[in-house]
Amino acid sequence: MKKDILKIGNQIIKSRLIVGTGKYKSFKETAQAIKLSGADMVTVAVRRINILDKKKPLLTDFLNPKKIKYLPNTAGCFNSEEALRTLRLARDMGGWKMVKLEVLGDKKTLYPDMIETLKATKVLVKEGFNVLVYCSDDPLLAKELEYLGASAVMPLASPIGSGLGIQNKINLSIIIKNSKVPIIVDAGIGTASDATIAMEMGCDAVLVNSAIAKAKKPTLMAESFKNSIIAGRKAFLAGRMKKTSYADPSSPSKGLI
Repeated sequence: MKKDILKIGNQIIKSRLIVGTGKYKSFKETAQAIKLSGADMVTVAVRRINILDKKKPLLTDFLNPKKIKYLPNTAGCFNSEEALRTLRLARDMGGWKMVKLEVLGDKKTLYPDMIETLKATKVLVKEGFNVLVYCSDDPLLAKELEYLGASAVMPLASPIGSGLGIQNKINLSIIIKNSKVPIIVDAGIGTASDATIAMEMGCDAVLVNSAIAKAKKPTLMAESFKNSIIAGRKAFLAGRMKKTSYADPSSPSKGLI
């Protein structure tokens, strides 16, 4: 397992669990949950978090950006222009060049607008960003993002914040099989077992926010996700047994008394 390294762009990510920082009751709870999750990368919504006002609580006071990797994202952006402006701001203010791009299509489903997403990806790559891209679970569009230079492709499991888990294993399997960049399941994860399934399928990592932040006991749920990611990855590397239509006895059939 020590040699099982996840590299995204030019960065080594120690944990295959990436955690969001929204929806918690407080920054203190956020920090506690992330610590127990074992995550060394967190996503931060640039448009929704206080960065400049020193009189108000700052996330950086609770999560030291020198000890944990920040992944600025474009949550709340509904076109490529908004997304580009947001990530350029993140670069100029914090020097961040590894970013998460999400361009939403509508406020009800929060599904990605893939036309705008592809447009923004192309520009960001040309500007030298390492872009992790939230996308639909369409294998062809996922491959197109890779062609455009995305550092990682992040297909949804189900709608953002729905907790429905992985709804289309067939498409996700195709995306994993055809990809040469990391595949990170993003959106819709509801509980630890969903993350295990994603890892057993061969996903490189899982991004979780609502499932931890909205749990009755977020810190306990964060710890469960840490363990589920490790278990799922080990199961994938071990290689599961083949499925059969009939029983196969565990005891030997030869040498019976």
